[in-house]
Amino acid sequence: MPLPVLEKKGDVVLGGLFSLHDTVVEPSLSFTHKPPATQCTRFNFRTFRWMQTMIFAVEQINRDGMLLPNITLGYKIYDSCSTPHQALKAAMELMGSANSSLAEGATPDEGGCRGSVPAVIGDGGSTQSLVVARFLGVFHVPQVSYFSSCACLSDKKDFPAFLRTMPSDFFQVDALVQLVQHFGWTWVGVVAGDDAYGRGGANIFADEVRKLGACVALHEMIPRNREQAEISSIISKIRSSGARVILVFAVEQDAAALFDGALREGLSGIQWLASEAWSTAAVLSSPKKYHPILQGSMGFAIRRAEIPGLQDFLLRLHPSSPDANDDPFLVPFWEEVFECSLGVKGGGDRPPCTGEEDLRSVTNIYSDVSQLRISYNVYKAVYAIVYAIRSMRSCAKGKGPFAGQACPDVVNIEPWQLLHYIKQVEYLNSFGDEVQFDENGDPAAVYDLVNWHLSPSGEIQFVTIGKFDENTGVGQQKLQIQEEKILWNGNETKVPLSVCSSICPPGTRKAIRPNFPICCHDCVVCTAGEISNQTDAVECVKCLPEFWSNEARTTCIAKKVEFLSYGDNMGIALMAVSLIGSFCTCVVVFIFSWNRTTPIVRANNSELSFLLLFSLTLCFLCSLTFIGQPSEWSCMLRHTAFGITFVLCISCILGKTIVVLIAFRATIPGSMVIKWFGPGQQKAIIACCTSIQVIICTVWLVVAPPTPVKLMPRESALVILLCDEGSHVAFALVLGYVGLLAFICLLLAFLARKLPDNFNEARLITFSMLIFCAVWVAFIPAYISSPGKYSTVTEVFAILASSFGLLGCIFAPKCYVILLRPEKNTRKHLMSKSFSDKF
Repeated sequence: MPLPVLEKKGDVVLGGLFSLHDTVVEPSLSFTHKPPATQCTRFNFRTFRWMQTMIFAVEQINRDGMLLPNITLGYKIYDSCSTPHQALKAAMELMGSANSSLAEGATPDEGGCRGSVPAVIGDGGSTQSLVVARFLGVFHVPQVSYFSSCACLSDKKDFPAFLRTMPSDFFQVDALVQLVQHFGWTWVGVVAGDDAYGRGGANIFADEVRKLGACVALHEMIPRNREQAEISSIISKIRSSGARVILVFAVEQDAAALFDGALREGLSGIQWLASEAWSTAAVLSSPKKYHPILQGSMGFAIRRAEIPGLQDFLLRLHPSSPDANDDPFLVPFWEEVFECSLGVKGGGDRPPCTGEEDLRSVTNIYSDVSQLRISYNVYKAVYAIVYAIRSMRSCAKGKGPFAGQACPDVVNIEPWQLLHYIKQVEYLNSFGDEVQFDENGDPAAVYDLVNWHLSPSGEIQFVTIGKFDENTGVGQQKLQIQEEKILWNGNETKVPLSVCSSICPPGTRKAIRPNFPICCHDCVVCTAGEISNQTDAVECVKCLPEFWSNEARTTCIAKKVEFLSYGDNMGIALMAVSLIGSFCTCVVVFIFSWNRTTPIVRANNSELSFLLLFSLTLCFLCSLTFIGQPSEWSCMLRHTAFGITFVLCISCILGKTIVVLIAFRATIPGSMVIKWFGPGQQKAIIACCTSIQVIICTVWLVVAPPTPVKLMPRESALVILLCDEGSHVAFALVLGYVGLLAFICLLLAFLARKLPDNFNEARLITFSMLIFCAVWVAFIPAYISSPGKYSTVTEVFAILASSFGLLGCIFAPKCYVILLRPEKNTRKHLMSKSFSDKF
């Protein structure tokens, strides 16, 4: 049974495929008799307007006569009913007759297999066009689609005869991805129709979004049967995903099924992104039930135009017109608009039409010419074919594009020849738009970014808030947006936030959650010494060695300088101990000076005692050079002063020990040994021993002097000021020399320990040297292991401890006798050998 067809004869007949109905009623198959004819339902006013636009363009060209003089265009239009198999049936019927496209009186070639139309305009849906394009491609019949945008149709290997005035979804996805990037959405959901258009576009979008570092929160398909249970499942997943921005890449019928489900489930607060298939669809914008959830929606739409005379042409239709009987689609259209019955096929429950109905009295999608976008594509498709036919007829003999420079046959138009010329079409139409096709048969991609505004009157208005032009030059923005015009869902002016995790503030970095998409992360505070001064930092940046992070971890600040200062508690304590030691030494000097004529002072070589006390005073005072901010002079002074004063001190003790030891060993009367160790020799020993240390320190200061250095450990917030020894060998020689003298002194004092206690001080010197050596042996590991300024504290403590040890062990007993036991401070007592008291 042939399909209904709207036909007009002409010299050149163009085929047309339009989905005038949205669905097909599937008959129940009993397999006992021939199945009934396919019944299409749900008449689509929008698609009917597209069909009328094709007729308008054909009649406009015929009436004008400028493009194709002496040639009349005809058309042969079928309803594909939004289903692939119905579209294929219609395409087969377009190819079925033998001579419909021939000029009157022409005779077809004998045995030739020729289609009835040289070109086909349509179909609208990508799924239908895929089937038709494969079929027509076999015959190389050019097919120019006005609404099929699937990127798969750009493959010329599979679809060699397919062209379109609708940009490929590849460019639309590019625009959508840039939109997502522009507003910083990193957690976006995708819901697509289960057809070639939805699957192809959604998959490309998901891939491109991931390349930007964003994530797809969910990727769901609207079932073909639009079952409520599956729609409810999709709504539940949208709610649980947490995504605030959802792209619906589907035709208007599938989108309507999704939004019906959203209304049933009470889903709100979602910012919907529309693909061009429904971005300006009146079937969604007109019903007020959708306004609460779709207000603020945003999407890309192809360029629109105002076609003069089209509205009057649309409103001319009436069942009583002369050509109404030849139009099989007028009756269902009229009955659907006015909800009455013309009695042609039985009107069912509808009342009969009165004949007074007038299209001018109603306002619907069909008569609305404010958003002529797809209609404009149909208009351009007709003119593209006409311009190609005009170029064919303008071919100069012998200069044609075919074999042997032959020109095409303009009487019997061969589809494959027409296809060649359509691919070469390039013209500027009356609206100022350039029409041409690239190597894939795609037009230039230019989109309007539209925002759904709810007007005070309660109607949705499509407000153009931006533009996307794929042909923008290098270095220029393809996407241009006027953000001040945008109203988001809920009539908000603030950009909605759609992220899996909250934005990480400055001072933190993103840490990916295991087993979660890359967009889902935790915010981790930067470790000490590292900062991040931007939101969503991937990693923290280490501060330079002399800087440290502030408490908020947002900027690097200069590290606090640390040294053993006079202001901190440790410095104050050490300074006090040093001054106390110096004061005690001065008190001893005063006591010895006041009692210098007494036997106990004179018996112990008062000159050496005073020199020893002087050197001890210097030992106490040299510790002060270790306190305060290190400088070049203080660093050189502290180590050399320490080394020389301690050598002077030990030399004095060594001299006293040698004298005592020799005095009691030289038992022969008149022995010359005692003369070799008189006061002069003692001074010489002290001078010689001290000179060696002075030489070591001088060479040290000349070759590699101690210098102040800054220690800036990465893990510390402090810059530690220290004195670097300059030469570790020289520092070791200074300490080693002091230790050598102390060891010799200890050895000699140990040998003299059994001399009469009431005269010699060998035992006291032994104790003092034991304390001295113990302090400095313990100093070495403590100094090496002490961090920062505490190494300096350790050295000062060793100086003070050893100094107090010498002062206490050598001079405290004598001061005790002088002050508290004056009866023992006599020559007789000192010379007595029976006295055995211990100090």
